[in-house]
Amino acid sequence: MKNHQKVNNSILDLIGETPLVKLQKITKDLKGTFFAKLESFNPGLSQKDRIALHIVENAEKKGILKEGATIVETTSGNTGFSLAMISLVKGYKCILAVSNKSSQDKIELLKTMGAEVHVCPANVAPEDPRSYYEVAKAIQKKTPNSVYINQYFNALNIEAHYETTGPEIWKQTQGKITHLIAASGTGGTISGTGKYLKEQNKNIKILGVDAIGSVLKKYHETKELDLNEIKPYRIEGLGKNLIPGATNFDIIDVYEKVSDKEAALTTRSLLKKEGLFCGYTSGAVIQAAIQYNAQQYFDKNSVVVVILPDHGVKYINKVYSNTWMKNQGFIE
Repeated sequence: MKNHQKVNNSILDLIGETPLVKLQKITKDLKGTFFAKLESFNPGLSQKDRIALHIVENAEKKGILKEGATIVETTSGNTGFSLAMISLVKGYKCILAVSNKSSQDKIELLKTMGAEVHVCPANVAPEDPRSYYEVAKAIQKKTPNSVYINQYFNALNIEAHYETTGPEIWKQTQGKITHLIAASGTGGTISGTGKYLKEQNKNIKILGVDAIGSVLKKYHETKELDLNEIKPYRIEGLGKNLIPGATNFDIIDVYEKVSDKEAALTTRSLLKKEGLFCGYTSGAVIQAAIQYNAQQYFDKNSVVVVILPDHGVKYINKVYSNTWMKNQGFIE
């Protein structure tokens, strides 16, 4: 573990080595022992700090990112936050194309951190010029001395988690982990962490979490992109309406889909039962664990690690707002 008594050169030195905490109450009716990997302990409050720093430093080493450069990215909020933080420390400009599904809290945070933010409609096809993918590409093309991070199709996204998250979980569980449950958005976390863990023990099961309204689960099962699967949904940073190149589907054993309502209610339950103030996707991951348990994926000897991707502070006006929850029809 890191020695937190030493003085660090910058906030970026605090990325990684996040804690693993045993879940006590929310999983008490499930078979096995459950541990939560708390990625909200990264300085940017999410797992995306890992990939943002890894991709930026790789670009610096290759001479692609030079002094005064502009970083451009497509983000549902967390990667943008990480890149904005890194840009402040390293002296880069940051331009972000953000989905309008992202919470207003996230968008305001990004602007406060000095990022130029372009809010784009979520419910359009990826190739639509208004989509946040295409908007980011267009901005990068017209911006001199700029780099497009391209997390959805960047192999370094997987590599960051292969080099950090996977080894951390293996050490923290002393190699006893039997199942990993992780959200699948860009796919970097589940692919990189899963690859490392399976190399240590091929019997470890990698269980993906997808959203109702996303294409990933069906693509994993059929290797076909079914556009009929695509429907609007509320959970941020989970699922996709395209097939990300940063997802290694061969590493993932199975996917489980969760609903907006159940994920939101479980996010709140996680806070009330464990004191863990986490984001909407974290609730989705716990909800998937409950659903996997109902399908008898675990037994009394299972050691299950769930990756909880980010912090609840970014969702104050969303899942933690009674008004928003009532407007969605999630609570009376």
